[in-house]
Amino acid sequence: MTERELISKKDLLELTGISYGQLYRWKRKNLIPEEWFIRKSTFTGQETFFPKDSILARIDKIVNMKDDLSLDELADVFSPNLSEVALGRSELEKRNIVTKETLDFYIEQQGTSAVYDFEKIICMYALDKLLQTGEMTLEEGKGLIQTMAEHYPKLQGKTGELIFFRKMGMSGFVIATSPGEVYFEPRVRVVARISIAECAEELKIKLS
Repeated sequence: MTERELISKKDLLELTGISYGQLYRWKRKNLIPEEWFIRKSTFTGQETFFPKDSILARIDKIVNMKDDLSLDELADVFSPNLSEVALGRSELEKRNIVTKETLDFYIEQQGTSAVYDFEKIICMYALDKLLQTGEMTLEEGKGLIQTMAEHYPKLQGKTGELIFFRKMGMSGFVIATSPGEVYFEPRVRVVARISIAECAEELKIKLS
């Protein structure tokens, strides 16, 4: 798998129109993760780069949301830490967090519960995303649920992504901390990569 596209700090500031001061204030407020500031050697010396797609999406969200939420409130939305939210089945259906089919399938695999905490809800959300694309079968969805249940808690506040792959008709899932690269053996096809942090952001906005 090739290295993800990076953007230099200079190009980022020019492209987005934000200032150096804004960028580093947002960093101090934890709106932009420390690990996104990537120091690399260039012919002019050390320069700072960012994962291009992630940083552009994050800045777009900050700019569009900062008039409605304080920077501290935005930091909570963007935090990869588990929210203390817990919802029952009826509330999940009422808020249309996931489709009824996905919720029924998750409960079939994991059992019913009076309430579902954020860890379980984000698993349902990622499951629903991949099922809705048509790229993943219900049988493969069992692997996603097992992977998220076993490994998601190990992120412990780090950002990460869920990687769905196939090889010779067999499928599997990997949770990797990000930014970073995962290298697979030959003939592995990566079907989808889902940012867990972005799922958490979307969920927190839906649940707020």
